[in-house]
Amino acid sequence: MRHLSIDIETYSSVDIKKSGLYKYVQSPDFEILLFAYSWDGGPVEIVDLKQGEFIPHEVIQALFATDTTKHAYSAAFEWYCLCKHFAVTRPDTWLKQWRCTQIHGLYLGYPAGLGKVGEAMGLPQDKKKMGVGGSLIRTFCVPCKPTKANGQRTRTLPHHEPEKWELFKQYCIGDVVAEMEILRRLSVFPVPDQEWQLWQLDQRINARGIACDLELVEGALAIDEQITAELMAEAVQLSGLDNPKSVQQLKKWLSEEIGEEVDNLRKDTVSELIQGVEEGRAKRVLEIRQELSKTSVKKYLAMKTVACEDGRVRGLLQFYGANRTGRWAGRLVQVQNLPRNYLSTLGFARELVRERNINMLKLMYGNVPDTLSQLIRTAFIAPNGKKLLVADFSAIEARVIAWLAGEQWRLDVFASHGKIYEASASQMFGVPIESIGKDSDLRQKGKVSELALGYQGGKGALISMGALEMGLTEEELPEIVMRWRNANRRIVDLWFTLEAAAIEVMETGQPVGVKGLIFARESHYGNGLDFFTIQLPSGRKLYYVEPTLALNDFGKTALHYKGPDQKTGKWTTLSTYGGKLTENVVQAIARDCLAVTLMRADQAGFETVLHVHDELGVESERSEDLDRILELMAQPVVWAPGLPLKGDGFVTEFYMKD
Repeated sequence: MRHLSIDIETYSSVDIKKSGLYKYVQSPDFEILLFAYSWDGGPVEIVDLKQGEFIPHEVIQALFATDTTKHAYSAAFEWYCLCKHFAVTRPDTWLKQWRCTQIHGLYLGYPAGLGKVGEAMGLPQDKKKMGVGGSLIRTFCVPCKPTKANGQRTRTLPHHEPEKWELFKQYCIGDVVAEMEILRRLSVFPVPDQEWQLWQLDQRINARGIACDLELVEGALAIDEQITAELMAEAVQLSGLDNPKSVQQLKKWLSEEIGEEVDNLRKDTVSELIQGVEEGRAKRVLEIRQELSKTSVKKYLAMKTVACEDGRVRGLLQFYGANRTGRWAGRLVQVQNLPRNYLSTLGFARELVRERNINMLKLMYGNVPDTLSQLIRTAFIAPNGKKLLVADFSAIEARVIAWLAGEQWRLDVFASHGKIYEASASQMFGVPIESIGKDSDLRQKGKVSELALGYQGGKGALISMGALEMGLTEEELPEIVMRWRNANRRIVDLWFTLEAAAIEVMETGQPVGVKGLIFARESHYGNGLDFFTIQLPSGRKLYYVEPTLALNDFGKTALHYKGPDQKTGKWTTLSTYGGKLTENVVQAIARDCLAVTLMRADQAGFETVLHVHDELGVESERSEDLDRILELMAQPVVWAPGLPLKGDGFVTEFYMKD
């Protein structure tokens, strides 16, 4: 098997960051400018396509040969761009020989981005060169603003900046060199074949895309513009402020108006003030602020920007985007955090928005911004003659943690009625499950406990999950934590067992098997790589980079490792503990269950167009196909004997939360 490493530089008038890869490449003016390549780690050659050079015949042959593996840092980009360049009619069949070094890095716990992963691995970084690279891309790869100085041109070509063009070619060569060095180091720790098959499926799903109701999108944007203008005008009239959106201006005005200091205008503070303030100007201005905060047309704008000529939105999912667990991340429209919908008449509301009937929307729903927010999901639709089949795993994390810990009463619940909130409350408070109604206080306590406490959470986790909004008092939360832990002794044991196993591995260097998992230390000092790993039942591994034992913030010995800071993204030292390790493992196993289902659905001939967390959406002409998909979800997983899986679903014309 020969290996061909590739990097390309391209031009398109479409902004790839806002519009995504697929619309970028589908632009009529898209073209490949430079093509750099290397055979089997040898010297890098560059082909200047923009100045009339041609890719050598043997390279073209190798690109399509099954005995040559193609490597690129973000291979989805190279693959799709070259599909357009060579007019490949069946791009999906060409995926099998491609390997993505970015995905390899993510699999091993490194950040995304050639520069970032190089820095994290300790490769020499020429910051000046990286800055020059960005400048060259802005010069040659995107349109330029016409000015008198540049002769009113809208694009910079090689002959306009010949010296910069030569630098650009060296930059392209340098990327291949960097990619090959990163791959050389990572290749000691290979990605399992099933993950490459899943990545290939992911590319097909992303390239397929999902249909978007652009009439609804345009209607929502037009309505939002009008409603926002009306609300702002009303707020200006009531307050006399130049800019009622200004936090500083509004805080000062409200403090004077209601006679008490207003420290901030966070959502919860605004809600409390509305409850406590008498009818009048201040209350209405607060209500306007609340209304304006409920609409988020950013996602409608993103849909409009990303939608391709055929009305489909592509590239919404990032494979291995959550690289600790391997779960997918949302991109462009961010489908992982769409607002929920509660309206019972979504279809009617959609039609009013498509017709831009603001008066009827106000009459029927009152809060128009909130209605628009609830309709965001519904902009994803089934095209004419088809349906969307939406199915999700029922309480999958709760099932996985019960299975992993061997918490038998929970497994019995999932093997029978599946009412885990009621059953949890029954165990916690020692009352018959039959006495716990859907709206009862005990069910609420069971529900918030299940959502918050499985990963060693305490009182703070209950509050974060909305315990106080459910009507619980802060004083009763410690007792709820204690009762849940007493009812789930095996899960509590799991936290401490995983933590102890991790510390034992770090102290002895020997692998430890626990609960069907294998904890180990894996290093290759010649390549400068050192990991703490957890092998999952599926055979996939979780990687923790540069592990060490150190005291945590509580003065306790804990596993530390390198990773991106959740807030800043900066590569830094992180610490973990038993509950967090449990969360990583459970979410990773749940992800692997979804992966199995995605593969099964694909092999059965179904066309998945979207998947979010533990839910998948399939485009089909037959409503009865939903039953088959639910069957696939409930089938036993070979590597997880005894794990009770179940899916629920519905058939719809547009995407929604049922």
